Amino acid sequence: MHPRRRRFIKLTATGLVAAPFATALLRGNAAAADLIKESDPAAVKLKYKADATKAPERTNPAELCDNCLLYESKDSAYGTCSALENKLVAAKGWCTAWSG
Repeated sequence: MHPRRRRFIKLTATGLVAAPFATALLRGNAAAADLIKESDPAAVKLKYKADATKAPERTNPAELCDNCLLYESKDSAYGTCSALENKLVAAKGWCTAWSG
């Protein structure tokens, strides 16, 4: 087999093996960029507020996104919420789906 053909086959095989990992990494970064807006239809439906103190429906001041069972922390300020399509929400936010 010609050396160029051998090199081409090796590079192609490496690319095919690496492609699923690259796709997973890119998906993770794209998800991290999806900070939900209060105007998002899902957020409106659940009355999401990035600042829980601005949610008139909230009756318990201890209810915050960062202590909700649907929240998964990414860092101290934001995390994903399964009720809001796994988009990023503010840790100190609130919505009607809060579950303790």
